[in-house]
Amino acid sequence: MKKNLYFLLSGLILLSLSACQRDSSAPAKSRQAPDFTLTTLSGENFRLADSRGKVVMLNFWATWCPPCQEELPSLADLNKAMSGKNFQMQTVALDKEGRSAVEGYFRRTGVRVPTLLDASGSVGKIFGVTGIPETFLIDKEGLIRKKIIGPINWSDPQVINYLQKLIDG
Repeated sequence: MKKNLYFLLSGLILLSLSACQRDSSAPAKSRQAPDFTLTTLSGENFRLADSRGKVVMLNFWATWCPPCQEELPSLADLNKAMSGKNFQMQTVALDKEGRSAVEGYFRRTGVRVPTLLDASGSVGKIFGVTGIPETFLIDKEGLIRKKIIGPINWSDPQVINYLQKLIDG
């Protein structure tokens, strides 16, 4: 039942994504993505402004969140499918325990995605995150083109097609 609801919601979101790809102009609610700097799992700094010129996906999640756990494998698949393209995925872990929680989760599950650490939730606040998972798709000019609340199947061909259209922009 839970999985059926997950895929039903994914389908509704995909319909929304496919409707947006027919409109080449930015939605009226597009706004500049706020710049921030966070630390990666490997200890390097990531600054959003340094990704200008790429399509960026920011996915806010936590290791304790069941819908996030369901979504993570498809995020890993998407990251692999988009490898070598003008695309950058960054997940933002909101775990208060920080690095140890995220690394432990990745070891236990065998799933790994590019992850930034936001234990204080400060970046989530500046983006206006209301729950998790929540994802922001940012175009090459740094405009938020889409905000997706809840989990979806990121490896769906319609999602990849939408992202490719943003890249080709």
